[in-house]
Amino acid sequence: MAAITAKETRRGERRANSQYESERLNCTTIEQALGDALAAHGTTGLAIRADGDIHRFDSADKPGGNRNGWYVCPSLEVAVFGFWHTGEQHTVTTGGKSDPAAAAEARLAYQRAREQREAERRAQQAKTAEQARRWWATAGAADPSHPYLVTKRLAPYGLRQRDTMLLVPLFYDGELVNLERIYPDGAKKALFGGRAKGVAGLIGHLANAERVLIAEGWATAAALHEAMGVPVVVARNADNLEPVSRRLRQRLPDNVAITLAADDDRFTEGNPGITKARLAALTIGAKVLMPTFCADCSRCTDFADVALCRKERGL
Repeated sequence: MAAITAKETRRGERRANSQYESERLNCTTIEQALGDALAAHGTTGLAIRADGDIHRFDSADKPGGNRNGWYVCPSLEVAVFGFWHTGEQHTVTTGGKSDPAAAAEARLAYQRAREQREAERRAQQAKTAEQARRWWATAGAADPSHPYLVTKRLAPYGLRQRDTMLLVPLFYDGELVNLERIYPDGAKKALFGGRAKGVAGLIGHLANAERVLIAEGWATAAALHEAMGVPVVVARNADNLEPVSRRLRQRLPDNVAITLAADDDRFTEGNPGITKARLAALTIGAKVLMPTFCADCSRCTDFADVALCRKERGL
């Protein structure tokens, strides 16, 4: 069997609708050709079905149940597969040079797969938003003695509680669409399948505010709100800083100052906290606020850490 001739796409650098790559394999059936191509990408054991339908599977580089991989065989000579989280897609044929008809089949197959995925994603997001609103409506007030709050020495600003989970409300266009769960040990996890990009929480009130901060995590936002008395938007993570910043800038009057309160991931290669905070600030013309650590500190990385450290030291 001939070797796969496709040039590997660097992860995340190619858009999903970019040009197609062909993997021409000298195989008897399209099922065999596709199975061999998938095996080269770490996926084995699939019962390939050349039925024209779109099939999902787990990509090998993600936890089980991710369903990030997909394939479709629009004919008995052509198959297309890809991975949603990397944006890559590949065309496989049973042998010989891929002709224009096969390329057209591949493009149509990919378009169908993308449309189906978008429909599934929207349906799941709507289902998760309904769950979030139901949980939020039935949750009680957060217990100030919750282990996470005690550890952080913070009041439960804007939180509710379900069983042992603290709930952080996450909004998009003014609607509650997801919840972040904070467990007693500090583990954090949003509801499965909910909207993630651009969602945000809020501590304080935006009405009549002259200055608004944007931070990553709830604890950092709570520590900043406690210390400065200004509203703080919770973006959840560094990757979400830019989309949240854009939406907030569009919503607020021009005279309201926005400041990115960065995590200083000084022990992480590339320092994503500062790097992405600066990028978000540059995008909307905002300033960046960074934490200041004690001279001998080798632990703290964000404003919540600094606030706790100072409380422990009696400063």
